Amino acid sequence: MTTTVTDGVSRLFPDGVLVTDPDIVATYAVDQSRLTSRGQPWAVASPRDTDEVAACLRVAHAHRIPVVTRGAGSGLSGGANAPDGSVVLSTHRMDRVLEIDVADRVAVVQPGVVTGRLRDAVAERGLFYPPDPGSVAFSTIGGNIATNAGGMCCLKYGVTGDFVRALEVVLADGSVMRTGTRTRKGVAGLDLTRLFVGSEGSLAVITEATVRLLPAPGPALTLVATFGSLAAAGRAIAAVQAAGVDLSLLELLDRTTVGAIEASTPLGFDPGVAAVLLAQSDADTSPEQLARAATLLRSTGAVDVMAAEDAQEAGLLLEARRRALPALEALGDWLLDDVCVPPSRIVDLIAGIEEIAARVGLTIGVFGHVGDGNMHPTVIYDAQSASSTAAARTAFDDITGLALSLGGTITGEHGVGRLKTAWLERELDPVALRLQADLKRTVDPRGILNPGSVIAPAHPTST
Repeated sequence: MTTTVTDGVSRLFPDGVLVTDPDIVATYAVDQSRLTSRGQPWAVASPRDTDEVAACLRVAHAHRIPVVTRGAGSGLSGGANAPDGSVVLSTHRMDRVLEIDVADRVAVVQPGVVTGRLRDAVAERGLFYPPDPGSVAFSTIGGNIATNAGGMCCLKYGVTGDFVRALEVVLADGSVMRTGTRTRKGVAGLDLTRLFVGSEGSLAVITEATVRLLPAPGPALTLVATFGSLAAAGRAIAAVQAAGVDLSLLELLDRTTVGAIEASTPLGFDPGVAAVLLAQSDADTSPEQLARAATLLRSTGAVDVMAAEDAQEAGLLLEARRRALPALEALGDWLLDDVCVPPSRIVDLIAGIEEIAARVGLTIGVFGHVGDGNMHPTVIYDAQSASSTAAARTAFDDITGLALSLGGTITGEHGVGRLKTAWLERELDPVALRLQADLKRTVDPRGILNPGSVIAPAHPTST
């Protein structure tokens, strides 16, 4: 984009929305991913409402300017990394909870609302918004919807998309569209709401979401168990799930992750612990459920099984789990994977990761949502060393390939972004890939929305 064109285009955006100062723009250029492609965007647009989003996209569409939508920038797959000459469309000004309807159990929110803030707001009304990503304190609803984020409560409650009833979106040419209904049922036409959930900003910009809520559950009870080996923990996980214990959360931390957490937030775990399982139940029969879980864990090799004595202790355990990645950062540079396998293959995945770590000669911390098979192996390496970086890439690819070979998927909740676009051809068949490209071309004929991410770019047309 030439300076002359840039000056002319700048004046077409709504007043007070566009920032082109290179130093400011650079702070919006990337998310938290590693080893992903990134460029230098031209500007940041911060619209205040749907009309201003539509106005921004009309300008971008007319002048073929790439647009990357950004929430909190907390993504881990490069989905918010901006290419050269693009506009980053930040939703941070669109941060209002518009409505909480207690009777219909729905909330209407703008995309920039922080997820934890929504959870707190509905809790004050005796309601519950279950999606609980590890970044709940700072990630936004729009970003959660764009990646179909999961979290620790997925075992019982499902992912973000399971709670999205309706959306307002702006298409690439500035057209505004509403999808879905606020009713429990609605099958009028194709389910376009689900089309946009998980599309990572490649099909439209989400400007409003109607999400369903649940009655607030009772106090949750928490159990922690330690194991002498990852294999023993895997067997215990399989036994608990096969028995149908009603758990809302089942998380695993391996030896490396536990050690990293202990170094930053001491919890008193023995240095010899190979794995820690956290289990929680918010069922009406939670004491009985956790008693069943404890019996199964002991019978399958747990070294120690302990119940949290009170809500404060339980909160500390869950906060320690949320600190898994920040704690691992202290060990060196990191490359975090996000794979999901059938729960019955968790033991095979864990064993395979151990073999990969030994083969490439790097430390790999393993933690994640074992209840639904979604793990986050984190490769620790030295970014200043070419050989170490190459080994990290090899480990990352080997882990992703392992997940596919076990009947799993290349990403459970972080999205494809720019980190895993090359893997789509491994997971999806040619017909699925062609259909996705066709859908992209239909709603974004000039290919301006998040080009190079998620979906093969649409072929430009003269439209």
